[in-house]
Amino acid sequence: MYFRFTRVFIVVLLGVWTSSFAQQNYTIEGRIFNLPGHKIFLSSYFGEKTVLVDSTVSNEEGRFTIQMKPGALSGVYRILWGKDKFVDLVWNKENIAFTTYPEFPADSLKIQTSVENKIYRYYIQVDRLNQQKLDLLLPVIDYYPRENLFYSRAAEEFNTIQQNQAKLLDSLSLLYPTSFAVRLFKTQETPFLSAALSKEARLNYLKLHFFDHVDFQDTLLLNSNVWANKAIAYLSLYGNSNFDQKQLEAEFIKAVTLMLSAAAVNADVYKFILDYIVGGFDKYHFDGVITYIADNFQDPFSCEDQARKTALQKKLDNFKKISIGKNSPEIEAPDPKGKIVKLSGILSEYTLVIFYSSGCGHCVQMMPKVKEYYDKQKPKRVEIMAVSIDTSKTEWTNFLKEEKLNWINVSELKGFNSKAADDYNIFATPTMFLLDSTKKIIAKPISYRELEQVLRENKLL
Repeated sequence: MYFRFTRVFIVVLLGVWTSSFAQQNYTIEGRIFNLPGHKIFLSSYFGEKTVLVDSTVSNEEGRFTIQMKPGALSGVYRILWGKDKFVDLVWNKENIAFTTYPEFPADSLKIQTSVENKIYRYYIQVDRLNQQKLDLLLPVIDYYPRENLFYSRAAEEFNTIQQNQAKLLDSLSLLYPTSFAVRLFKTQETPFLSAALSKEARLNYLKLHFFDHVDFQDTLLLNSNVWANKAIAYLSLYGNSNFDQKQLEAEFIKAVTLMLSAAAVNADVYKFILDYIVGGFDKYHFDGVITYIADNFQDPFSCEDQARKTALQKKLDNFKKISIGKNSPEIEAPDPKGKIVKLSGILSEYTLVIFYSSGCGHCVQMMPKVKEYYDKQKPKRVEIMAVSIDTSKTEWTNFLKEEKLNWINVSELKGFNSKAADDYNIFATPTMFLLDSTKKIIAKPISYRELEQVLRENKLL
């Protein structure tokens, strides 16, 4: 019954598909029930980011039409009408018509016209149901006695579900070789995992074969979030809640090596994945992974001319400079009275450099704790240079007075565009660097709790 329905569904789509490419002017028509006279936005995807493309206003019935611009690229597009109120659609040179309700847009979405989106939603439903079945079968596969008949039936079903889904995707691929939706699913497809594999063997097989049939040459898929999702899915194979930071970094380094090596066949996709994972590891302060990436990989579009280096390559170069064991970059910035202060001029056994902002909630919570430690030092072995990322001198100086921060305070008042922020790759606050007497970086704590631990390790607390 399943395959009969699948064949009928595919044949119906094929009839619509062959007539959909006769025109060149395409529209997205929608009706959002109970949403009259509302601003509607159309955004395109690039990775996980969306870029505004066009906008319109719905009529009294909640209907709207957006004309796709000449030269628009196939990809995933978002129709947005409020915070967290949106539907994502696949557009591939065809008209789209849909209806939905504003309260539950994804669940109530109905595609009236669009082969791509009918394929997309149909396959999503099949995949979701199959994944639920596989998740239920996995405990049986892993823990039920293998000599039991129930195990044999479960193992057979486990394999059959995967094989049937692969056949469905192959059929769609043959019938619609230019379908963007099918290309999305082909990229996200995971390797067949035999029920005969143990839990550990299954994980190891996935790690080695995750990218076997992935077409990294497909740069058009950059107009979706599929490459970002693929990278996250692969990195998740190496995560382990029982590992500490160092163990996780060692595992992620293995993942990064295999993933970037596989993606290296295409410079555009390689750069996207490189930039994406660097940003992620930076956000979660996996400095060991970032340092490894900076030492072993580079932006393929960069060049040796310093003035023409890409932003990504400059970021990677900076990570090399601020890794543990390296001499810290010079900081030269004015204090509240306008006097220039240099990091190299601070004569102290240790120096704690803190990048912060008066408008950062985490900074506001942390600074009193740091001040308490600073004031209690006897003798004072740690000097603090607090580098503000503020742009308003009034807000900065008022914060210093309110918190009574009596250490070395400096700011270029240029926000994240300051030289110091650029040299230290500051994209979030607070960010800290503990330096020894020679201004060599010995630790990069990311919270006050980690700072306390680092201070204890160096017998400073």
